[in-house]
Amino acid sequence: MTCSILSLPAQQKKPNIVFILADDLGYGDLGAYGQRKIETPHIDQLAAEGMKFEQFYAGTSVCAPSRSALMTGQHTGHTYIRGNRELEPEGQEPLADSVQTFVQLLQKAGYATGAFGKWGLGMVGTSGAPDRKGFDEFYGYNCQRQSHRYFPTHLWHNDQRVELTGNDLTQKVQYAPTLIQEQTLQFMEKNKDRPFFLFIPTVLPHAELAGIDDEHYKKYESAFEETPHKGNDYGVKATIAGYASVEKPRATFASMVSRMDAYVGQVLKKLDELGLSDNTIVIFSSDNGAHREGGADPAFFRSSGELRGYKRDLYEGGVRTPFIVRWPNHVKPNTKSQFAGAFWDVMPTLLEVADAGTARYTDGVSLVPTLTGKSSKQKTHPYLYWEFHEDGGKQAVRIGDWKGVLLQVKDRSKQKFELFNLRKDPAEQKDVALQNPKMVSQMKEVMQRAHTPNPFFKF
Repeated sequence: MTCSILSLPAQQKKPNIVFILADDLGYGDLGAYGQRKIETPHIDQLAAEGMKFEQFYAGTSVCAPSRSALMTGQHTGHTYIRGNRELEPEGQEPLADSVQTFVQLLQKAGYATGAFGKWGLGMVGTSGAPDRKGFDEFYGYNCQRQSHRYFPTHLWHNDQRVELTGNDLTQKVQYAPTLIQEQTLQFMEKNKDRPFFLFIPTVLPHAELAGIDDEHYKKYESAFEETPHKGNDYGVKATIAGYASVEKPRATFASMVSRMDAYVGQVLKKLDELGLSDNTIVIFSSDNGAHREGGADPAFFRSSGELRGYKRDLYEGGVRTPFIVRWPNHVKPNTKSQFAGAFWDVMPTLLEVADAGTARYTDGVSLVPTLTGKSSKQKTHPYLYWEFHEDGGKQAVRIGDWKGVLLQVKDRSKQKFELFNLRKDPAEQKDVALQNPKMVSQMKEVMQRAHTPNPFFKF
C-alpha cells in the first residue's frame, strides 16, 4: 500500500537519499526511454521498480547552471550560476556565500552528506566548494574542465589534491571513474548506521570518449560501423582542453553508458547488502541533453529519442531529461508520470522527504503528492523557464502544452521567437508563432519577468 512520508510512524528512521546524475546522457539513451542499441538493464530495472517521469527537465542545457538549479531549487533566471564561467588555473565561478543549497539543510537535519563525481560550482577554498555547500565528503573532479580527461593528472578528496600516479597527459594509467566508484561505495559502508544523502554526479558518458578494454567495450567492439575520430591526443603537446582521438567512437560511447549502468547496479546492490533498500529513495537523472563532442554520434543512437536538439539547445532534446524515482512502499512500481517538472523541484521534494525544514526561497514544488499516488493534491507550475548564455543567448518557456524559444537574445536585430504545441508537435517541427500572437506575447512577458539581474550572466 502506498503512503505519504507524512504518515510514516514517528519511530521510523529518516530515509536515505541517493541521487545519481549522469553527464550529457540524452533523453533516449536508456532502454527505459526507448534506446535499442545500448543495454542499460540496471537503470531499466530501477524504472520498473519505481516511477518514470516522461516530461521532466534539467536546469538548462549545459553543466554548471543546470547543477546550480538542482542544488539551489531555482530556475536559471534566478539561480546564481547561469553559465559555464571558467576560472584559472582551475575551477568555475563559485556559488556565493549567500546561496543556500538543499544539501546544507539536509546536513543540518542530521544527514551524512557525500558527493562523488564532478562538482563544477566552486573550487576548493572558495565560497562554492563542496564542503561549504553542505557536503561532509567530496571525491572527484572539482573542476568540470578537468573532467574533459578520463585519465586526469589529479582528483580532489575534500580539500586535498590527489595525484594520480602515472597519469601525466602522456600516459593513461588510472581511470578516474573506477576510483570515484570505489569511494562512492565506501561512503555507503561508512554511513550505513545513520541517514545519508549520497550525490553521485558521475562524469559518464561525457566526452571525451574513453573507456577501458573490458567487458563493457568488448560487448560493442564489433557492433557498429565506425569512423575514427581525430582529437587532441594524450602526448607531449596535450592539454586538458579538447578530447582525445578514438578509433571506434560508437562502441566507446555505448561502453561508457553500459559502464555507468553497471555502476548504478553496484550502488543498488550495496543498498541491498546493507539492508537499506527499503528505506532509501533513489533518483536517477541527467544534467542536460546528449553531447556531440569528441566523436559522439547522438543521431546514430537516437539519443534524443523523438525530440529535437541536443546539449546547448533549449529545444526539448537539450533540456528534457530522464527522471526516475524508486522509493519502496511509497512509489508504486512500474508507474509513469506526465507531470511537467524540473530540477528546481528536487529541493522542496527532498526537504519534505527528509523532514529537513524549508528553503529560504525556491521556484520548485514538492513532488511528494505525485510520488505517493496523490496527484490530485500536486501543485503545478504556472510556467517553466530556462536561459542559456552562449551562442548569442537563448530563452525558453513552457506554459501547459506550449513551448516558446527565443534565439539570439543578446542582439535585438537578430532575435527570433518560435512557438510550438508540444502535445501536437513534441518534436518541435512546426513553428506556430504567427498563428498565436497572444501566447507569444504572454511568453515574452514571462521571459522578461523570469530573468533577474546577475553580475556575471547578462542579457
